[in-house]
Amino acid sequence: QVQLVESGGGLVQAGGSLRLSCSASGRTFSTNAMGWFRQAPGKERAFVAAIVFSGGVTYYADSVKGRFTISRDNAKNTVYLQMNSLKPEDTAVYYCAAAALVYYLAVPTGYDYWGQGTQVTVSS
Repeated sequence: QVQLVESGGGLVQAGGSLRLSCSASGRTFSTNAMGWFRQAPGKERAFVAAIVFSGGVTYYADSVKGRFTISRDNAKNTVYLQMNSLKPEDTAVYYCAAAALVYYLAVPTGYDYWGQGTQVTVSS
């Protein structure tokens, strides 16, 4: 099992920044990628960004390209999501997830483990 704990959410004004963290513990050697998803009220969980551990390849949803950056600290088993130029439509619960395989990183079913989520609210 892999345990994931998110932190860093909060309330920020439009145009501001937040950095989310996702700390992994347990059988982390069984995972090869991690991603961030978000879910707004009444909407489905949506892909935000992902990073493949081998080579550090990253993927982003079109809606966040150029504003969000995903990164990983191998020594700390932690993945970060730096969010800049935040917009009210970025408001959602943000979840991190870990995947054993690296083929379906843009869909929730591609992940094996999930965190509990952290709320991000962007005011206009």
